[in-house]
Amino acid sequence: MADSLRGGVVGAGVFGGYHAAQYARLPGVTLSAVFDPHPERAAKVAMPLGGRAFHDFDAFLAAVDVVTVASPASCHAEQALAAIAAGKPVYVEKPVAISVADAERVRAAAAKAGLVVACGHQERVMFQAIGLLDAPEQPLLLEALRHGPPSERSRDVSAVLDLMVHDLDLALAVSASEAVTAEAEGERGPDGVWDQVRAEVSFESGAIARFDVSRQAPARRRTMRVVYPSGEVEIDFVARTFRNTTPFALNPDYAETPAAKDPLGVSVEAFLDAVRGRAPRPVVTVDEAIAALDLALAVEQALEAGG
Repeated sequence: MADSLRGGVVGAGVFGGYHAAQYARLPGVTLSAVFDPHPERAAKVAMPLGGRAFHDFDAFLAAVDVVTVASPASCHAEQALAAIAAGKPVYVEKPVAISVADAERVRAAAAKAGLVVACGHQERVMFQAIGLLDAPEQPLLLEALRHGPPSERSRDVSAVLDLMVHDLDLALAVSASEAVTAEAEGERGPDGVWDQVRAEVSFESGAIARFDVSRQAPARRRTMRVVYPSGEVEIDFVARTFRNTTPFALNPDYAETPAAKDPLGVSVEAFLDAVRGRAPRPVVTVDEAIAALDLALAVEQALEAGG
């Protein structure tokens, strides 16, 4: 493998720009290329960072060693599969796909080719920095709220696949148990897409998780409360603070760690380490991403059933 990997980003939107900046700054990788159907958008992201803009996908793939897919969610699976077919390890922003069948095609193709696939659930990095992924107890209750103001971004998917999927992944990570039921209610936006959703999920362990997401809120709020047999932890993801009444040895200074200051950077660097064989896995594997997607689609099914 080359000493310096050539990084490529699919999608020149906000998150594409974030990923391009990571490839431009991290050691052992350079930003080589940005693909977008709109050449002017690709150039706007790529050129200030020393990369080239592409509107031909095959030419883009030939110019890179690793690929980040940061396009609209409905394109994730198709573009990840094309990258894998070209022999490129892939970092896919969440959700990994919009159907489990497509996500499993990505997993199967990567396994056959022996390539790394990572998924962009960056809140895992924050949980690890706090110490919650190593908590010695299973939670009894998890309550997550994730609100943001209206945006034109991610209108191809519901607020479940856009926002709630982060917290569904965290719930699965800390519960160490499979979900068994999902109930949901919500309100659609003017275009008919679910923009405000409240859901309750029960797990085999007996734990209950409640989720509240909105893309129509007046301000950005992201909080979580996790109740354990010995106490509870309340997290404010925006303020990057938490309150802990458990005996767990959590890190009160986690906000000062590199992980908290740049969770995307930590996640991308872990992906590159896995590609180089320096780490056994990325922060979030394709298996974990599929589990979060499967649960998100169960919430959507409950939404549709309720009308």
